[in-house]
Amino acid sequence: MIDFIIKYITIIILEIGYLGIFFLMILESALMPVPSEIVMPLSGYLAAENKLDFHIVVFIGTIGNLVGSYIAYLIGIRYGRKFILKYGKYLLISKHDLDIAENFSKKYGSLMVFIGRMLPAIRTVISLPAGIMEIPLMIFIVNTFIGSLIWNYMLTYIGVVLRENWVIVERYTSIIDIFILVAIILFIFIKYKNLFKIRI
Repeated sequence: MIDFIIKYITIIILEIGYLGIFFLMILESALMPVPSEIVMPLSGYLAAENKLDFHIVVFIGTIGNLVGSYIAYLIGIRYGRKFILKYGKYLLISKHDLDIAENFSKKYGSLMVFIGRMLPAIRTVISLPAGIMEIPLMIFIVNTFIGSLIWNYMLTYIGVVLRENWVIVERYTSIIDIFILVAIILFIFIKYKNLFKIRI
């Protein structure tokens, strides 16, 4: 299955370039099973081969995420969780995934949009609970853009470094996710620790 997805994504990007990246990243953020862990490293590899521009790849991928996330956000506002409960199985999104995203949303509020864009099992569906909670649109857009930008930059850069070995990124996604999760936790800890010192 994963080999088919890699082949399908590779053909699209090689055939239509930036437009293909844009289209695929829209799908990824609009609740479709299109892994950014394949799209962006492959694009990074092509950038390393001077077939694409690194910064344009990151920007196009991020805008695609933003458009797709907005679609999922609107679905959340209009249809709520019943949409996933009814159609999630066709999108490879389980009720468990949605529950995790919703619990995360309730705990961290609008910050969850930013953090959620970089967390395993959450980033694909995070826009849906944001819509359900009716988080203000501008806050949603800003957090989605920044979170997606960081994630896409990292994945694309990995593709540049690994070059023709970019495909191993998908195999080690869980390790990458853990690394990112630890980095985010450390960032939050340092941030709130400094705020606590200032208040004292």
